[in-house]
Amino acid sequence: MKRIFSNAVYPLAVGLCLRLLFVLKFPASSGDTILYEQIAANWLKHHVYGMNVNGAIMPVDLRMPGYPAFLAVVYALTGRTRESARLWVMLAQIAGDLLGCLVIAKLARLLASSSEQDNSRGERVQSVALWLAALCPFMANYTAVPLTEVFASLWTGLACCVFAVALLRVKRPEFLVRGSHMPLRRNAEYTALAAGVITGLGTLFRPEAPLLLAAAAVVFGVLFFSARAMLRWFWVSLAMVLGCLLVLSPWALRNIATLGETQFLAPKYSNLPGELIPYGFMAWEKTWLFRVSDCYLVSWKLNEEAIDVDEIPARAFDSPAQKQRVAAILDPYNEDLTLTKEEDDAFAQIARERRERHPLRTHLWIPAARAVTLWFSPRIELLPISGHVFPLAYMREEDPVDQESTILLFLLNVFYVGLGAWGAARLWRSNASVRPLVGFLILFMLLRTAFLITLETPEPRYTLVCFPALIAMGAQLFAGKRSDRERPEGLRI
Repeated sequence: MKRIFSNAVYPLAVGLCLRLLFVLKFPASSGDTILYEQIAANWLKHHVYGMNVNGAIMPVDLRMPGYPAFLAVVYALTGRTRESARLWVMLAQIAGDLLGCLVIAKLARLLASSSEQDNSRGERVQSVALWLAALCPFMANYTAVPLTEVFASLWTGLACCVFAVALLRVKRPEFLVRGSHMPLRRNAEYTALAAGVITGLGTLFRPEAPLLLAAAAVVFGVLFFSARAMLRWFWVSLAMVLGCLLVLSPWALRNIATLGETQFLAPKYSNLPGELIPYGFMAWEKTWLFRVSDCYLVSWKLNEEAIDVDEIPARAFDSPAQKQRVAAILDPYNEDLTLTKEEDDAFAQIARERRERHPLRTHLWIPAARAVTLWFSPRIELLPISGHVFPLAYMREEDPVDQESTILLFLLNVFYVGLGAWGAARLWRSNASVRPLVGFLILFMLLRTAFLITLETPEPRYTLVCFPALIAMGAQLFAGKRSDRERPEGLRI
């Protein structure tokens, strides 16, 4: 039994079966899937990174090029494109996700074995983390849909590993060095440069990946400030940024040459040239919208489908009169399915009134509700499950399997989040040398959450890139007691 638990082959085999189950039984797609596939096909066949607009291929920068490049490689290898290639895309994503599980296990071992003196604890934690990652249904689920989550999580986990080594090398330059000829006093700078490069590769898939750099810069700053070496903090931060920019420079040069704009990332709003950005409409949404189910009713219908005012949740209106005003704006919109500048300005006026009437609701309660929803959603939006639990008796009679599946996935999500929080707290208390690593991972998750709650459509899948850190910290609960030789001098008995 111990051999099965400690051998990496077994959790990877179980993880493979779980992911094949999702791919073969519950394959899915989304609006972004169509866009990625279109860009990849045009890039491969016509050598234009663009989408089809009015019968012509228009160069765009709506999405970062990493995932379309992955799709184009799969298309080239299989001779298939778009829908006919989706199975091959998903199978490749399974391989990427299992590789990500190994990266998570390595991150967990780095957290547990910062002293390099007690390998047994590190091996045990690594095995637990690998099992937790392989069995995680939320990570496995997203191998069955052509989206960026698999590779975003993989690169984030790998970047966290390298950042962890860089942080440990601030005080211990020899950490994990074997026969290197590099000057040890600069090991943190070299490792930070590598971490910046990996973060840049992750940014090619998700444009908010540089939040890793911000979190690392803060923690490096605390370490170097306590050591009175702020000049080294400058060089380490510069190395991280340069490493990231080195990877993103070809994309920026392409945007300058093709689109005439200096753009290292994708634009915040996915708009085509000359297309109206609905600032007022989004401002109104931010005064009430916090669930992804609301996006299906309102946000993702904009300029595509009619919006029924009676389907909008009641919390979107402060009074019956305000609901009538919204209905009056939507009436002409529903005729041509195009939001005009005047209609958007009318939504902006309603948003201002709602903010002034209840400022805490807009600036505190709705963002807090978004954060809770992002972290504790059962993440079933791509599964054939309604997600309806209440009223309990009615749903039990109507569809008990649906209700039970929703509750089970919700509890599993709570388990993973709770395990990560508990592991982080225990690690912080038990091992002072690893606190910079824990602080870095927690700060990254906080920064990412703060960013996500500002989005017009807060989707729970965007928090999946935090799961490598959650699982790695949660696995620390199974490390057992620290050996006597690993304790600080003052704690040895």
